[in-house]
Amino acid sequence: MSLSRVTVTAVRNLHPVTLSPSPRINILHGANGSGKTSLLEAIHLLGLARSFRSNKLLPMIQYEQPACTVFGQVELADERSSNLGISRDRQGELQIRIDGQNARSTAQLAEVLPLQVINPDSFRLLEGAPKIRRQFLDWGVFHVEQRFLPAWQRLQKALRQRNSWLRHGTLDGAAQAAWDRELCLASDELDGYRRAYIQALKPVFEQVLSELVELEGLTLSYYRGWDKDKALTDVLAATLPRDQQLGHTQAGPQRADLRLRLGAHNAAEILSRGQQKLVVCALRIAQGHLLNQAKHGQCIYLVDDLPSELDEQHRRALCRLLDDLQCQVFITCVDHELLNDGWRTDTPVAMFHVEHGCITQTRPPGVKA
Repeated sequence: MSLSRVTVTAVRNLHPVTLSPSPRINILHGANGSGKTSLLEAIHLLGLARSFRSNKLLPMIQYEQPACTVFGQVELADERSSNLGISRDRQGELQIRIDGQNARSTAQLAEVLPLQVINPDSFRLLEGAPKIRRQFLDWGVFHVEQRFLPAWQRLQKALRQRNSWLRHGTLDGAAQAAWDRELCLASDELDGYRRAYIQALKPVFEQVLSELVELEGLTLSYYRGWDKDKALTDVLAATLPRDQQLGHTQAGPQRADLRLRLGAHNAAEILSRGQQKLVVCALRIAQGHLLNQAKHGQCIYLVDDLPSELDEQHRRALCRLLDDLQCQVFITCVDHELLNDGWRTDTPVAMFHVEHGCITQTRPPGVKA
């Protein structure tokens, strides 16, 4: 799976551009502020209908332009192709097209174009709120377990009903009990999918991490969101007075978390920023391996400022692991020479120079005119 063509119009400072990237490694180099990250952001918009830099889409629209648009042609694993298009205007209207048809949801985009982001903010996966780690976990489960999304949607609906009842008391006893049963059934199903995914992820993560850095005693564990020794039905009954006081449900899969510990400590409190980046890279690369096993198609990696906080040894190790995935990668950097020797000689590498929002393709080192 790869993008064979990308057309970007009115995204931040980028000039209108159509690119034909390599199916494997694509290096975008240029000075800070030139627009390199904006191209990654445009691809992210195409795959997830949102930016990885901000929760707001409006700043992505170029000054004095009515809308920004991104089109892409995706080469799928079964030798088919799919055409994607997304447009966002200043009034907030978001239009998503897949093969000429309006998409029903952003989940359809994510299914066609799975994306992973590794950037200088990646350490937030370790030290940020549990919501960030749940999103990481659910991205993986969504792509390997087709029953996940319906179960997640059932959970959200039941949770909304219960929280509304907790705040307003608008349900009778029978209705409230029925929604509690639905919440518990959906929770158990979702927990089962998450648990199976973590069981598959852990050994792959440990193997990938060992090729990047040696961190004796680092462990990855899963907290499901309520006491592992109790049924959710019993927990909800026990916490009902507190839930009513707070106006929301405290226990359940909406509180799930991934926990990375180094010995007895939270790993984020012990590891350096560079080590945190390597751990996050290992987690995201491990997810890529599992997706490839499940769907026989790779996700696309958007790696912003790869050399940041990594020495030469770790840069080379990370490049080797990305190369081993046999997937499409877009990498930004200031000095492309830092990455020249990171790839196998037979790996297709495309180079793009970005300057003042203009993107031009250049020849990779060693390729003659």
